[in-house]
Amino acid sequence: MAITAALVKELRDSTGAGMMDAKKALTETDGDMEAAIDWLRTKGLAKAAKKSGRTAAEGLVAVVVDGGTGVAVEINSETDFVAKNADFQEMVSSIATTALGVADTEALAAAEIDGKAVSTVITDKIATIGENMNLRRMAKIEGETVVAYVHNAATAGMGKIGVLVAMNGGDETIGKQVAMHIAAVNPAALSEADLDQAVVEKEKQVQMDIARESGKPEQVIEKMIVGRMKKFVAEATLLNQSFVVNPDLTVEAAAKEAGATITGFVRLEVGEGIEVEKEDFAAEVAKAAQGG
Repeated sequence: MAITAALVKELRDSTGAGMMDAKKALTETDGDMEAAIDWLRTKGLAKAAKKSGRTAAEGLVAVVVDGGTGVAVEINSETDFVAKNADFQEMVSSIATTALGVADTEALAAAEIDGKAVSTVITDKIATIGENMNLRRMAKIEGETVVAYVHNAATAGMGKIGVLVAMNGGDETIGKQVAMHIAAVNPAALSEADLDQAVVEKEKQVQMDIARESGKPEQVIEKMIVGRMKKFVAEATLLNQSFVVNPDLTVEAAAKEAGATITGFVRLEVGEGIEVEKEDFAAEVAKAAQGG
């Protein structure tokens, strides 16, 4: 029997399975819709898909370094409880190691672990553990030396915040100190040249509007803006920030004293930027009472 797009769509709508999984199920069952649904359920794919609408904002960031290459990977789960699950942690670890050999998140999802695509490995784990999970993002960095740090570690190499620092010269000590600084302060960019110019211009406009509210002359305002933007850049960029270990020095100066030049960094925090819908308990009870 020909597997049409309409048939695939019907199966996807009824089970919530992914397009390729739905197509494979229909192919395996010669287009028999009921058998295809059973095939998906047997594989755990229908169960996994039904959970795909639930927000996964917890999870882990794992960091792995191999020589001059470092990678950070964020994999989300619905609850922090699952992030502490040894099976979940083992999966995250193997995916992060696999990430060393690929360029981006899309390539990582397609990369294989023991003959299975990473996306399939995650789907299988959803069926086993019973929570929605997803590979959210990865970031890679290269340098003469790459140092990793994990904040709020759940186990070795993974936790709530993962940081990678690339540098020339220096040693593990200064690298780890800078990584801890990045975890705590969360700089927007390495240097002024790396700042998003749209963000810089927006900040400049905001500061000009504030200054004009004071009623001072334009030439005075211009001088005020120069000072305020210098402060903004200093606070937003890693190299210009006051070093948390020694606030009398900038990060760049502290690194230089240790014989290091910081060339780049990565900072991934679990759930960063994910909006989680919150419903108060009374609303949940009312919703349940109405059969919602």
